[in-house]
Amino acid sequence: MRTDRTSRGTHIEGLDAAAPRGRPPIRFIGGAFLVLLLLVPTPAVAVSTTDPSAGNAEKPVLKARSLWSVDRVRGGDRIGLALVLQITSGYHINADADQLAAYPTFAPYPTRIQILEISPGIVAESPQFPKAQTIEVAFAPEPLAVFNGRAIVYVPLVVPFDFGEQTLRIKIALNYQACDDTACLLPETIELTAELPAAADGQAPQAQAPEIFSGMLRADVDPAEELTFTLLGWRLALHASSIIGLGLLLLVAAVGGLLLNLTPCVLPLIPIKIISLSNAAQNRGRCLALGLSTFGGMLAFWLAMGLAIAGISGMTAINQLFQYPLFTILIGVIIAVMAIGMCRAFAVPLPQFLYRLNPDEGTLAGAFALGTLAAILSTPCTAPFMGAAAAWAATQKPAITLSVFGAIGMGMALPYLVLAVFPGLVQRMPRSGPAGVLIKQVMGLFMLAAAAYFIGAGSSALAVRPPDPPSKIYWWAVMGFIATGGIWAAYRSWQLAPSKLNKVVCLLAGLAVLSGSAFGGLRFTDKGPIDWIYYTEDRYQTALAEGRVVVMVFTAAWCLNCKALQQGVLQRKTVAAVLNQTHVAPIKVDITGNNPEGRDRLLATGQLTIPLLMVYAPDGRVILKRSFYTAAEVIAAVDQAAGR
Repeated sequence: MRTDRTSRGTHIEGLDAAAPRGRPPIRFIGGAFLVLLLLVPTPAVAVSTTDPSAGNAEKPVLKARSLWSVDRVRGGDRIGLALVLQITSGYHINADADQLAAYPTFAPYPTRIQILEISPGIVAESPQFPKAQTIEVAFAPEPLAVFNGRAIVYVPLVVPFDFGEQTLRIKIALNYQACDDTACLLPETIELTAELPAAADGQAPQAQAPEIFSGMLRADVDPAEELTFTLLGWRLALHASSIIGLGLLLLVAAVGGLLLNLTPCVLPLIPIKIISLSNAAQNRGRCLALGLSTFGGMLAFWLAMGLAIAGISGMTAINQLFQYPLFTILIGVIIAVMAIGMCRAFAVPLPQFLYRLNPDEGTLAGAFALGTLAAILSTPCTAPFMGAAAAWAATQKPAITLSVFGAIGMGMALPYLVLAVFPGLVQRMPRSGPAGVLIKQVMGLFMLAAAAYFIGAGSSALAVRPPDPPSKIYWWAVMGFIATGGIWAAYRSWQLAPSKLNKVVCLLAGLAVLSGSAFGGLRFTDKGPIDWIYYTEDRYQTALAEGRVVVMVFTAAWCLNCKALQQGVLQRKTVAAVLNQTHVAPIKVDITGNNPEGRDRLLATGQLTIPLLMVYAPDGRVILKRSFYTAAEVIAAVDQAAGR
């Protein structure tokens, strides 16, 4: 039996209780019950639905009340709302859709949670249903997954850091169908409204009902002290409230910093640093000094970022600097100056002041500057490796913030310190001669490509008018420098190669780089197969009002990881076909330029860094929230949001 019948109700003590048509309205009998209701901790409320077969006795079938995990709401917290369902003995309600099987001759009505209203900026994650029980019933061919007795459904909520409301308010609809072992009642809808006051400045929220929330949040851990992240498909949680938990957090941050060296933002600088260390490899003291200087430059930048986030109001994310177009352009200019200095091997006459501006990586000051620049360049690529740790650290006490950012810097700088301590690892690197000159020339051209990218992204940000997308024309300059570097490497290698086979390999490599650059220019400047809707709050709300699944992608021109995900995942034929369906609204939030509405939306998700993808059901529920995601995850989330 399955119907879509939804009933209207009346508002009682902060709770909208749906009274089904054709049944007696809910009555509260006796002053004692009213007193009991008022004694329930605010804002916990309760209602019940009744069995019409009980006549005037109005036997209750289900009672529902809501409880908060804390007594106050604070910006940046992750809190929980529990719906405590008490089901009368002899009855059950069907489980949620994920646990409820469909039968060829019987379609049970699943229990659902819908968010009807919610305070601005609050993000409701997917409800957490209890593990279902299986029972034998006369009308189902196989054991049926159900909830009976007491069942607790959790709704995790993420509060934005800039939450400015006096009260958090949420209105939830509980859709369910009650049955006994022989027959089912009609599906019901109960609406609950719960409110939670905001914490005053300096006031710490206190945990409530630990026996209820032990299944969702550890009662002895402040949600603000818990860092959750996904690693290789596993969802992990670390708690900074213990020494071991804090140590593991710092280890995660250090490993993330180490992996930053493998991102496209930093890779062009690595050969330069290795060459400078190889030139000093014969002098262990000099090599160690250069390595320590590079180490110090990286560590100093990350500590400075930690100080800025801990002490500067409005500074919340490590990639926030790249949201300022002039800063992005400045970084591009600095990279261009360094690249020109490296390209002096081309013997192209350039103004001497440009060479003087370029720090010599063979000096202590130059090594420090190179380490600082590498750290700066890594910030647009932080999300996959340590975005969760950095975002979490931004909400903590200054000492914790500095510790985490220091661990990131030490992890990133560790390889250069190891190479400096063991100079034999870099002694085989060509230090002079045609091969060494060629490496510098090619790296210089690749750095010019990076400079064109940052200057182009910054210029596009200055010119863009949100919500319109920024121009992508600068990608042709980027690909032009890459193509030039590849062709020049192939040409010089052809001249230096001792055998014809090596010459042919060099020629083919040059052609591959040229064709790859042309393909990249076309790909990155192409509109793509997805008909994106560029974000405004009105467009987002309209999509939900139309009953559409919203796939919201956060991106920026300076975010290389965003580009990689768009090209490698979202523009696949299978994913694009799903996103272009009429019941799906693909919304892109581009925070490249001055887009405060887009940045507010990012903060409202409880996330500080990009890339980020959110999948919302038509009722506003969060089905998927990922910084990095696969095609299968996106498709499955859209299907789940659509109720398929």
